[in-house]
Amino acid sequence: MMPHAPVSKSEFKARALEYFRLVEASGESLIVTDHGKPTLEIRPYRSNESQPLDILRGSVMRYDNPIDPIAEDDWEASR
Repeated sequence: MMPHAPVSKSEFKARALEYFRLVEASGESLIVTDHGKPTLEIRPYRSNESQPLDILRGSVMRYDNPIDPIAEDDWEASR
């Protein structure tokens, strides 16, 4: 029984707790299938410690006089 091998819904239903423990211990996802087609992915929870707006921090440029022409380097920095 490998966590990355697909498991049918009926097999998962019969052994769900065992599969939950296996996914938790291995850290790998488990794909659950319905009639051979993947329908669910059971994976361990990974908390996102960073704040959602942290990715934008430092990316905003401030201009004291917004009607002045923008320097060439500033255009490159905004890409």
